[in-house]
Amino acid sequence: MATRSLLLLPGDGIGPEAMAEVDKLIALLNERRGAGFETRTRLVGGAAIDAEGAPVSDETMALAMSCDAVLFGAVGGPKWDGVPYELRPEAGLLRLRKDLALFANLRPAICYPALADASSLKRHLVEGLDILILRELTGGVYFGEPKEIVDLGGGQKRGVDTQVYETYEIERIARAAFEAARTRRNRVTSMEKRNVMKTGVLWNEVVSRVHRDEYPDVALDHMLADAGGMKLVQAPKQFDVIVTDNLFGDMLSDIAAMLTGSLGMLPSASLGSPDETTGKRRAMYEPVHGSAPDIAGQGIANPIAMIASFAMCLRYSFAMVAEADALEASIAHVLESGTRTGDIMVEGASKVGTAEMGDAIAAAFAERLG
Repeated sequence: MATRSLLLLPGDGIGPEAMAEVDKLIALLNERRGAGFETRTRLVGGAAIDAEGAPVSDETMALAMSCDAVLFGAVGGPKWDGVPYELRPEAGLLRLRKDLALFANLRPAICYPALADASSLKRHLVEGLDILILRELTGGVYFGEPKEIVDLGGGQKRGVDTQVYETYEIERIARAAFEAARTRRNRVTSMEKRNVMKTGVLWNEVVSRVHRDEYPDVALDHMLADAGGMKLVQAPKQFDVIVTDNLFGDMLSDIAAMLTGSLGMLPSASLGSPDETTGKRRAMYEPVHGSAPDIAGQGIANPIAMIASFAMCLRYSFAMVAEADALEASIAHVLESGTRTGDIMVEGASKVGTAEMGDAIAAAFAERLG
């Protein structure tokens, strides 16, 4: 039996509840397909601060570096609002992304037919929506230096965040976008703010050159990021693959999330460069939603984004394409049957909690696995 190693980092808030539903699917794959998944569970975020004194420990990082893939839940909550900035729960997530060199964040925004009426937009605008957003994840304003608050005296302070990009960072995310587009509808839209930002000028130049020299068969459009946000809510189905920087990708993917009916519906994959010897990529998979402390522990959170993130893990880290397809089809089947958590509830549907939704998807998945 092949061994596949997974590090599970449930985190805070609803993270552990959503991760528990993935445990059911891992057990199914080991039982029905002899998948050989071996899992380790560690703390991250606020839970790690409380127990280990840091948002992610060196021991957890060592496990993350050695395993085949990481599944991440969510971090943060008001309990840790007063901790020093460098020890905030989110710092654990940023360290994982940075130390694992996970530069490409893939965030699909898919509107299941059964959820078209749950979107904040009219059905005809979102039914059949299938967008892939590639967000550069390890550069830009989140990591640029200097990053500081300076006391100017006289009651005045200056906050500084630095937006920095180098050519190679833009090249590799551009290539990832063009490669993804070749497997889809063959169109990339690059978004930046070249009208007011020098990094936007460089971004536009580099993406254009990579397109011209390496991917002339793929259609390329350029759009200012603010206009892109407007177009996402005006006519979202015009987009196929969107590639953008860290900050704009963070915002635009959350906008896209609401087109699908709920932030609880969106998965993501964060990928590194292929190893020169083995070809394997370091990877982490996580739902786009946050820790939702207001509903944590109530058993009402939507686990679909976490489950769909595991489907992406099967596809990208383990080449288990048939199983990934089966899991995604199981999600669609359960939604079509009218089973809904509260965030995507509509009149006439059957309202369930986190575990019940997970059970329903696991049952549908088991049928497809045989």
